[in-house]
Amino acid sequence: MILRKLSILNYKNIAEATLELSPKMNCFIGRNGMGKTNVLDAVYYLSFCRSAATPVDSQVIRHDEPFCMIEGVYVEHAGEEEQVEVVSCGMKRGQKKHFKRNKKEYKRLSEHIGLIPLVVVSPADTQLIEGQSEERRRLMDMVISQYDHTYIDALARYNNAHQQRNILLKMEDQEPDPLLMQLWEEQMAEAGEQVYHRRDAFVEELVPVFQQYYEQISGGHEEVGLSYVSHCQRGPLLDVIQRDRAKDRVMGYSLHGIHRDDLEFTLGGHPMKREGSQGQNKTYVTSLKLAQFDFLKRTASKTTPLLLLDDIFDKLDAHRVEQIVRLVSDDNFGQIFITDTNRDHLDQILSNSALDYRIFHVENGEVSV
Repeated sequence: MILRKLSILNYKNIAEATLELSPKMNCFIGRNGMGKTNVLDAVYYLSFCRSAATPVDSQVIRHDEPFCMIEGVYVEHAGEEEQVEVVSCGMKRGQKKHFKRNKKEYKRLSEHIGLIPLVVVSPADTQLIEGQSEERRRLMDMVISQYDHTYIDALARYNNAHQQRNILLKMEDQEPDPLLMQLWEEQMAEAGEQVYHRRDAFVEELVPVFQQYYEQISGGHEEVGLSYVSHCQRGPLLDVIQRDRAKDRVMGYSLHGIHRDDLEFTLGGHPMKREGSQGQNKTYVTSLKLAQFDFLKRTASKTTPLLLLDDIFDKLDAHRVEQIVRLVSDDNFGQIFITDTNRDHLDQILSNSALDYRIFHVENGEVSV
């Protein structure tokens, strides 16, 4: 899938921009805070129906403006035929957004997820190592949901049952109805085990590809690991949930379930959070995201994902930068969007490859060629 044209109106600090894009590499250069990342975020929004950085939709609307719009014209080549998809989103303050594909509005936004697979590498990825387990679960959910819509449904059913069980656990004036408690626990277990098996299969397939990318970028001097940890590994999830129901009642929330799943990152057999330098952490998450790209290319919509590289070269030494440049210049990757403050990095990429490219300059929300 290739994004041929991107139109932006009142999105974050970008008042208006219409960009004719390269099918291979698109470079956005500018100082920090000028709006480079906002361009990439608009591309992200058209894939995931939301911003990567802003949880509240209305916050993407430019200050003092009543509405915003973004539109992407995508092209997919099937043999000699060219298939065009137009995806757009518009929203007004205080109203729900309208997300459309070829001018037809979606009834459920989940129907759109996976149509335009996308992987983004950004400075925020360090939270995968430094942050809470929620960040790492979101990583799995974001990838799996792009190729398996039944996963989204199972996760939604689990979250609903988990929420309802917690409401019962918090009751102070009376004991919760045991039959109702049993019902929600059974729904948690049934949906939770579906989610677990999909996460487990995903991680098992991801690990060797991730380790290969890390070895290539780092020069093979470091050994990294990635493992999945879940309460489902302790036995049938229903038994695990019910085993500590009395303790859950005291705490007022569910202590066990797939909402506590985690990924363990290691360097040399030790926790990455404790052992990794800034450069090693950046290499780790970049390798993880490139492995996701490889995974999605083989699964999601049978199309090559878009790759967004936001401020990718910061905190990396020259060798690792060179290896990443070599990787993304390979034919394995499709359309790429890169932001950087340093023109030298981009000149290095362009001088070492015969890729088609376009360079855009971003200053105070204005994007120019």
